[in-house]
Amino acid sequence: MEPVEVNAGGWYLRALRADERVDDRPALADGGIAEPEYVARRTAQWLNDEHYSWAICQPNTGELLAEVGLTPSGDSATLTGWARAGHEDALASGSDAVQRFAEGALGFTVQR
Repeated sequence: MEPVEVNAGGWYLRALRADERVDDRPALADGGIAEPEYVARRTAQWLNDEHYSWAICQPNTGELLAEVGLTPSGDSATLTGWARAGHEDALASGSDAVQRFAEGALGFTVQR
């Protein structure tokens, strides 16, 4: 599946990026993820339907505040996530939005 953007009210959810326009790697490093190929791996996982992940972003700046992920397994999926320090509210709202999307649009039973 191609990455899908999700509107979570006060937050904007999009696929992770590391290109000439947006580079999430500094924010990922701030969150403890320093793996050089992390964004490329997450992109490949989307395309292979292995794991779907969203950068939960500040809508005005596009800055990554948290990441939420959904790992499908049959008719169910496991929801996971992490937040940069002080942005747990973004993770909570983004996780709720992804759960609604997963259940409503994808037909998954979501486990947290």
